[in-house]
Amino acid sequence: MDNAMPSLTEIQKKMERYCAYQERCHQEVLIKLQGMKVYGNQADTVISYLIEQNYLNETRFAEHFVRGKFRIKKWGKNRLVRALKQRNISDWNIKNAMKEISDDAYSECAETLAEKFWASHQEKPLSIRKKKVWEAMQYRGWETAIIMKNILRLEHHKE
Repeated sequence: MDNAMPSLTEIQKKMERYCAYQERCHQEVLIKLQGMKVYGNQADTVISYLIEQNYLNETRFAEHFVRGKFRIKKWGKNRLVRALKQRNISDWNIKNAMKEISDDAYSECAETLAEKFWASHQEKPLSIRKKKVWEAMQYRGWETAIIMKNILRLEHHKE
């Protein structure tokens, strides 16, 4: 009995717990199901069930993802969009999720982040400081124009 395939109900219950723990996208659920050796029609049935029961909702996932990564990791829009695309989130859901970030909060975050990186390289020459701010913000997915604006602002700011 140990090697017996779990029933559809057992699989659904396990996946309910998996989705209830944190927001998931379809791709994550599919990978989890494959790990449980659930494929094809059976996987489709489980995913349909999770959507119907509101355990799985890509719009909600994308919104949570954007809010969390922006608030906690200070990711810029380029990195957020790239990460959502890697998870096969639709363009509509990506565009909708990006509305979770207000323009004011986005500008304020970019300024604070740039100031933090600028200050952490206080002792270095100006060219190195600028490079460090540039690299750190670019890595986090901030747009070139926003990075440049903040570097110029900091460079001309009298300390």
